[in-house]
Amino acid sequence: MKLYWLEQVQADVPTGNDWLSPWEATRFDSFRFPKRRADWRLGRWTAKQALAAALNLGSDDLALTAIEIRPASSGAPEVFINSERAPVAISLSHREGRAMCAIARRELRVGCDLESVEAHGDVFVADYFTAEEQQAIAAVSAPDRERTVSLLWSAKESALKALHEGLRLDTRTVIASFEPAALNREGWGILEVRYADQVFKGWWQQTDHLVRTIVADAPSTAPILLPVTSLVERGFVSECAPLLR
Repeated sequence: MKLYWLEQVQADVPTGNDWLSPWEATRFDSFRFPKRRADWRLGRWTAKQALAAALNLGSDDLALTAIEIRPASSGAPEVFINSERAPVAISLSHREGRAMCAIARRELRVGCDLESVEAHGDVFVADYFTAEEQQAIAAVSAPDRERTVSLLWSAKESALKALHEGLRLDTRTVIASFEPAALNREGWGILEVRYADQVFKGWWQQTDHLVRTIVADAPSTAPILLPVTSLVERGFVSECAPLLR
């Protein structure tokens, strides 16, 4: 099984909104706060760019307006193309002016998350992590503690998204673990998240002060970065169409 991903930043998003569908444009206009508007718009742009590459669609405004991401009853994003359900499942995450989109086949459950590597106190760890996870955190050296806490938290968030539950579930109902070494050449390491009798397999990666995680309810190869065209090149049609092969 293959997972695909893409990240974009605010500078990648065009100034106009002609690439939004009518429903999305109305939804965008309903947001009051500038940060919420910017994050939502960045997430939609990132998802549409990823889907255009993965499904061999054009990336001009007309093609992008045909791609519509709507929330399911659970709040999880669902993809429609020309008002028909697309054969993919996606997950979205935002952090510090950056958005991430993960894509898998529709029959799979997928989740992704971006987190900053930052300090978390003992109270946070006690409140949100299982005894098993707390032991793993206590076992690492002080310089590695911040990354370990942020990474385990990100993995839990990814699994909760794959479950279509988010933070409605107690974070201690999912138990995350990861392999700190043996990164592949793209810098991805292996992780796992358990929920009851379900096991989500996934991957983690660190870039500077950010960690990213992707999980799915089936084993996969390391996530594949999707190609994306620049604004100057928009209109190009990708020849890879990986999800349709």
